Amino acid sequence: MKEWLEGLGAAMPQLLDLGWNLLVAILILIIGWWASALLGRWVRRAAQRSPRIDPTIVPMFQSTVVWAVRIFTVIAVLARFGVQTASLIAVLGAAGLAVGLALQGTLQNIAAGIMLLILRPIRSGEYVGLSTGNEGTVEEVGLFLTRLVQVDGIHITLPNSAVWTATIINYSRNVNRRCDIPVIIHYADNLDAAIGRLEALVKDHPMIEATPEPVVRAMEYRDNGTVVNVRVWTKAATYWDLRWDLFQQIRRNLGEAGFRAPIPVREIQAPPSSDKDAAAA
Repeated sequence: MKEWLEGLGAAMPQLLDLGWNLLVAILILIIGWWASALLGRWVRRAAQRSPRIDPTIVPMFQSTVVWAVRIFTVIAVLARFGVQTASLIAVLGAAGLAVGLALQGTLQNIAAGIMLLILRPIRSGEYVGLSTGNEGTVEEVGLFLTRLVQVDGIHITLPNSAVWTATIINYSRNVNRRCDIPVIIHYADNLDAAIGRLEALVKDHPMIEATPEPVVRAMEYRDNGTVVNVRVWTKAATYWDLRWDLFQQIRRNLGEAGFRAPIPVREIQAPPSSDKDAAAA
């Protein structure tokens, strides 16, 4: 018993030191995790308030700041227990290389996300279409994934590499957008009068830009009439409102003026009667 107490008394300083280090390490870990979350929220709020920072880059920037603080926190905890951080960093580097080789696809997504944020072919709030067939409003370009929201409210999540390698059609980048409306004029109607009415209609429309000037020209012949193209420019934000409104107004305007609907007409000829049928008659 005496020997056990003496051994316990000899080990007490080491136990106290271990307990103290453990307590400090836990406090460092808690404070580091709390500080990383707090700093991440502060970075997000500061970036969102700044008009010079693209909202697309905010989530990735926040994640980078948060995990940088957490990595330093873990290293500080290990250093508290006497772990050689230089050796640890070397081991982590070797492990990172092995993991990188195993996760090439994930690293491609990270690299693609960085390139998307640097070159910015897409930005948060823009409506884009991809050659893969996906399209929607960009909600976020993250470290690994890009999120789009379709017009019907459905969310699409794509790997950054798929977005980076696809052909991107950006419908919102330019302020103005051209709208082409094909209008078919019946062959029996006056083509010049129809073009005049269409020009008057687009000239007074509030959503149509005066520059470039609207153009109304005949462009094609079809079975049911002459195709007249109504070409106008409008703000990208009002493109679909204008397109739907023009389709409705053009049909109503031409109908009120007496222009006929371009219904396809087919002439059916009876086969010629034979001499035998004529004699029988």
